[in-house]
Amino acid sequence: MTVQEIKQRFGIIGSNADLDRAIYVATQVAPTDLSVLVTGESGTGKEVFPQIVHQLSIRKHGSYIAVNCGAIPEGTIDSELFGHEKGSFTGAHEARKGYFEVANGGTIFLDEVAELPLSTQARLLRVLESGEFLKVGSSKVQKTDVRVIAATNVNIPDAISKGRFREDLYYRLNTIPILIPPLRSRNADIGLLFRKFASDFAVRYRMPAIRLTPDAQHMLEQYAWPGNIRQLKNVSEQISVIEKNRDVTASMLAPYLPHAQATSLPALVKSESSASDMSEREILYKVLFDLRRDLNDVKKLVLEWMQDGHANNPEQVQVLARILRDVQGTPVDAAGSIPAGGFASAHGFVPVQPTIEVEESLSLDEREKALIIKALEKNRGKRKYAAKELGISERTLYRKIHEYNIKG
Repeated sequence: MTVQEIKQRFGIIGSNADLDRAIYVATQVAPTDLSVLVTGESGTGKEVFPQIVHQLSIRKHGSYIAVNCGAIPEGTIDSELFGHEKGSFTGAHEARKGYFEVANGGTIFLDEVAELPLSTQARLLRVLESGEFLKVGSSKVQKTDVRVIAATNVNIPDAISKGRFREDLYYRLNTIPILIPPLRSRNADIGLLFRKFASDFAVRYRMPAIRLTPDAQHMLEQYAWPGNIRQLKNVSEQISVIEKNRDVTASMLAPYLPHAQATSLPALVKSESSASDMSEREILYKVLFDLRRDLNDVKKLVLEWMQDGHANNPEQVQVLARILRDVQGTPVDAAGSIPAGGFASAHGFVPVQPTIEVEESLSLDEREKALIIKALEKNRGKRKYAAKELGISERTLYRKIHEYNIKG
């Protein structure tokens, strides 16, 4: 089948080159049994491509099961995918077949595959490599002949670097990658999609279809569409139901597009490889360290002024001496060493009571622990308010309290 025929059969709208490439790859890989990984942002329509691959494959008469991995609790995901034996866990009153057993000879679509727990990822890898799996609570190896198509909107290489996804499973799934372009890179398709959705909703709700004025059309094309096609469809439905005027202008459209006024500005993209990528906590510590260095510079500068005779009288000398003492501990001379009991100036020897400078800890963990203790004390032990002041979730605060063994 041609790309255009595929679009007509599966209801795909658009003429974007990247979209056409994704469809072409899907048609080429369909007759094989290779694993496929569909990637793209949320709302781009990734769920259509596994259906294309399945319907054009020799397995099209077999089962097609779509599984949303992110919607299944971690405690039951193994049972859902691989089945379980009677009595294998509390509530297992009878044996149950898993999706891999039910879909034998067909296709399984694992949506949001990056949400799978690491233990389940190991089980999935075994199925992909040998077609073997174990039911929960069973020691009997079973075989299955299933084609696996996975999809995710997560940057898997980044998840691998953080230990959240198995690298070997990634390369096993990513035999044939299919990348779905985001809607913001398909400007010419946005108007077509909007008109299609508007026509569908007009039929569904038995009302005239809404139409875009040129300025509204321009606004749609300039908008960033963080929710992609799903967001565009929702906006079309909202306007179809709410607005009485069927001719939609830019001023009517703007309230339905969050931050539409900022769409013409360049987007800030975080570089994953940037060495300056720091957390807020690290940035705060860097500011404190820079401040400490600046204070030391102030001490040396004041001392140089005093020794070079820039102070006009002994009273000014004493004021500058107190600044040296109060800014940060023990006074220093122009060479950076500590004078014994004071220092010589143009107005004679100036005694300064030495203080002991304690080297502060540079440990980020100790700093963090101290900040948490301070926040808890300030909020009288109320963790909810302490977490809010620290700018972290209560769950993270509980974990940090346990990690640092903070009492009270």
